[in-house]
Formats: sequence, C-alpha cells, structure tokens
Amino acid sequence: MLAGLLAAVIALSGCAQGAIRVPDVSGRKARIVTTTNFITDLARQVGGPRVKVDGLMGPGVDPHLFKASARDVRTLRQADLVLYGGLELEGKMGDLFEELSARQPAKAVTAGLSLSELRTEAPARPDVVDPHVWFDVSKWQSATRIVVAQLTKIDPAHADEYRARGAAYVAELAELDSYAERRIQEIPADERVLVTSHDAFQYFGERYGMEVVAIQGISTATEATTADIERVARVIADRGLRSVFVESSVPQQTIDAVLASAAQKGQRARVGGELYADSAGSAGTPEGTYVGMVKANVDLIVEGLK
Repeated sequence: MLAGLLAAVIALSGCAQGAIRVPDVSGRKARIVTTTNFITDLARQVGGPRVKVDGLMGPGVDPHLFKASARDVRTLRQADLVLYGGLELEGKMGDLFEELSARQPAKAVTAGLSLSELRTEAPARPDVVDPHVWFDVSKWQSATRIVVAQLTKIDPAHADEYRARGAAYVAELAELDSYAERRIQEIPADERVLVTSHDAFQYFGERYGMEVVAIQGISTATEATTADIERVARVIADRGLRSVFVESSVPQQTIDAVLASAAQKGQRARVGGELYADSAGSAGTPEGTYVGMVKANVDLIVEGLK
C-alpha cells in the first residue's frame, strides 16, 4: 500500500512529457514558484541570479493546512517551474499539483528519495509517509540535486552554473550535517529526548541520535486528543524531562496542556524554546534560510536539554 502511495505522489511531480509547456528562458530570468519558504531558499541557492523565485508560504505558515488562493493559482500557472515538498506535505494542494504537472514543469523536491529512505507514521498508520525529510540534512542534499536537475532542464544554456552552485551548496550542507551531529553529542545520552508539538522531527531524531516524542501526528490537520496529552505527559514524568519545545507553525495550547498534566504527575518541565518545523524564519534573517533554520534548531535543542 505504501509503495502505491509513493508511486502516486511521485506521479504528481511528472507526467506525459508531450503535454508539458517548455518555457523559453534564454533571454530572461526563470520564474520559479515554491511552496514553503525553505524550498524558496533552496531554489535561490541553486538558481542564483538566473532565477526569480516567488514563495507562496511565509514564516509561520503551516503547509499541512495551507489552501491556495485564486491569486496563488494564477502565480503557479505562470511559473516556468514549480517546486514543492511532496509526500503530501502540502496536503490540500495535491489535485492542483496534479493539474499543473500535466501542463508545465512541476516537481517535488523529495522525488529523488527511495522508499527505503522514507519514514511512515507506523505503527498507527504505516501507509502514511512522513514528509519532514528536510530535518535529515543528508536528505536535503538529495533535494538540492533535484532542483539542479530541474533548472538544468528548463535552462540548459546555464546548466554549468546550476551544477556549480548546487555542488557548492551540497558541500555546505555536508558541513551542516556534521555540525548537527557534533552538537547533539553534547547532550547527555539519557537526556536526548525531544518533546515537540507535532511529529516533524523523526528524521532528525533518526539521523542525529535522539528519541522524539510528539503530541500530534505528522500532519497538524489531525488534532491532539486527551490521550495524546496524557501519553506525552507520562513520558515527561517517567523520564524526568526538564524541557519541551513548541513550534513556530503550531499553536502552543497542546504543549501547555502537556506541561500542566506532567506537573500533576510530579514533574515540572518548561518550554525550552520555539523550534522551526514546517517553515523557516523571516526573510533577511539567518533563520530565514534552510541552513540558519537547522542551526537555530540544533542550538536551541542542545541548550535546552544539556
């Protein structure tokens, strides 16, 4: 069932080539439209001065719940290339991506990942793929290569420029990957437990050696239940955890409820800070870039737990 889902998702990022409008960008910048702001950053990192990138989602916007407006749809249809997360990250835009991919270049940046590299919401929902791959920095290197390939297709005259910028960015990501691994080691092994609002950090935990406990599932469209709150509060109390983390794109109410329940069970914990989950920070700040977002998260987690 999972294999079928993945095939369907990948199908959204490509289609019958004969029907696709091929843009002519030889005499101008390529118009790229992206969904989340960290995908916007990726497109700019690879495209450089050859592209004009319009992102649909700014800081604090939840892609799981985002609905494209009529203006957004017009912007998407005018793009030379559409880049999105895929794996149902933009849960309400699936039909729109299917339509777009039948008429113009549109690609999920996760399309280069194999089934074996993806996580599911097992055991509860083993057929649902976890789309939060960007928190394993090595997987964002794969996303970079997808963007390089797509820009090269629509603008082959400048392929060498895209490949050079992509290679430089992959090298920067390798350094970031090492940084995250090194810093997480500063947390005592028995305290490497990350409690968050929704289940966006399992790839992070798997890559960097942390246990991740989330209140909500991988999509914020699924509301937390009283049982979820009690389950996480019990973990906090049983493990003697001192810090939990809120997320920039998720309301804090459920975390507050968990903290209150944990206190009733004898363990007073605090909010260790606000993590960037489904969106990066504000444009023009270090956290507004993918690299800055990941570094900020890592530093906050380390300082909150060690």
